[in-house]
Amino acid sequence: MSGLVLAGIPFSWFLGYTITIIVTLVVVALLVPVIVLAFQISKEATMINNGLQQAVRNTAPLTELNKTIENAEVIVDGLYRGRKRLGG
Repeated sequence: MSGLVLAGIPFSWFLGYTITIIVTLVVVALLVPVIVLAFQISKEATMINNGLQQAVRNTAPLTELNKTIENAEVIVDGLYRGRKRLGG
């Protein structure tokens, strides 16, 4: 039983190689867009991270706002007491 032979290669080998090549091409065709998308996302993530770091630097002085509010409350309370003493 020699079976079908194409160019000196048994048909089963030819069929196996053909299926392997097709499956490999399908896998590559599915993975390439995913890899490209992942690369684009990583570039966007870097830009987003840089923006967030800049926002942290820009808003860091706001931590001193509580101190300013406390000082303003003390001043307002003093003004209120002074006004009451003056009869207002």
